[in-house]
Amino acid sequence: MDVFDINQIVEGHAANGELYHEFFEAKRLSVGLYVLKSGTADPQTPHTEDEIYYVVSGKATIEIDGEHRTIGPGAVIYVGEHVDHRFHTITEDLNVIVVFAPPRHSLRT
Repeated sequence: MDVFDINQIVEGHAANGELYHEFFEAKRLSVGLYVLKSGTADPQTPHTEDEIYYVVSGKATIEIDGEHRTIGPGAVIYVGEHVDHRFHTITEDLNVIVVFAPPRHSLRT
């Protein structure tokens, strides 16, 4: 069994100094914390894996394949593989749990 404490996840994220901190990987999925500060730009590009985003805190707009939706805490968002997407108009620091299936970068060629 693996149990994760959000405080330890946040500490791990702060220690790695990157926007994304992966804290779990298994054969068929990986999970990480993605943090974007208010007013910043989201640099991500489409991924080779499906994703689920769970917004822990913050407010922003997400664009998925040209469609825009305002999101906040509690939002759960699905993005398919190779679909263009990004967060923008980040009005409150955004903390997002990200689930990749299969694991992040596992299908990169």
